[in-house]
Amino acid sequence: MSEKLTLILGATPNRSKYAFIAADFLSKAQIPFIPIAIHEGELLGQKILDLNEKPFLEGIHTITVYLNKYHQKEWEEYLLSLKPKRIIFNPGAENRSFAEKAYQQGIEVLNACTLVMINTGQY
Repeated sequence: MSEKLTLILGATPNRSKYAFIAADFLSKAQIPFIPIAIHEGELLGQKILDLNEKPFLEGIHTITVYLNKYHQKEWEEYLLSLKPKRIIFNPGAENRSFAEKAYQQGIEVLNACTLVMINTGQY
């Protein structure tokens, strides 16, 4: 599973948030991840990258989204430029127009829960 480098969009050091829990699940499943958000912080020993800087990233397999659709709009083109193999829109992050753009570029799109996918071996 280690080849599924995952970008956690909306990462947070707040242990009560699902983005944090997803990072913990990914870590325990030995799936590498990169946290990114508009807020600074550290997540399980990793610096949260500044989304505003739109950092150059390669090898992203999955983007797991923890931002609601209204906060995704300004980042759509950047995220698509990373050429992920799949985008997971977690509950509350579903976005039909962004999903359609991704699908048209050959990206697998799922409205699913990363936590459930990892726990059930579907990740």
